[in-house]
Amino acid sequence: MLEHYFTCPYCMAEISMLLDPSVMQQRYIEDCEVCCNPIEVQFELEEGDVVYFEANSIEQ
Repeated sequence: MLEHYFTCPYCMAEISMLLDPSVMQQRYIEDCEVCCNPIEVQFELEEGDVVYFEANSIEQ
């Protein structure tokens, strides 16, 4: 697992997330561990390194 840090788009808290390196591209929804709002997470890995990461708020 790869640990990746990013800022929550809602509360601006720094969040730590474990990324599964066995899947090169992923897109899913995960709740912020601080404010509990849903975050759309997208990332891409190449040779064990994060080459793209995006965390967005979800329009409601």
